[in-house]
Amino acid sequence: MSDEASAEPVVPAKNVERLFPFVVKTRGLLVGRDTLRANKNKLHFVLITEDIAASSRDEVLKDFSHYPVVQHFTVADFEKFFAVKGAKAIGFTKSGLAQSIYAELKSFRLNKPEVKPTPPKTKPSAPAQPPSE
Repeated sequence: MSDEASAEPVVPAKNVERLFPFVVKTRGLLVGRDTLRANKNKLHFVLITEDIAASSRDEVLKDFSHYPVVQHFTVADFEKFFAVKGAKAIGFTKSGLAQSIYAELKSFRLNKPEVKPTPPKTKPSAPAQPPSE
């Protein structure tokens, strides 16, 4: 009996799907790659399906390299959660809700955040002398 219990997958206490109706209600969803490109200034992160074509996935990663790109769910899931037919790429507009959703989906992120090199530390220069008159 204990062997059967250990074979079952562990389900997290919280699932991110519980937040999706709020995204739809607040209109915080951008559907389709063309819409995402046109609204980059509003975009927090991009969510693509697991069944997206490899070439399309590469295109999304290239076009949205400055944004987190997360791959999770299927087209059927998108239809069920967001009532969008055939969408393979959706975006979430900047909001606290989008931050919460991204935090729970972060483990599925495809692209790594850009790490900007820190400038080398320089010795402080002598204080500037006031101009002489």
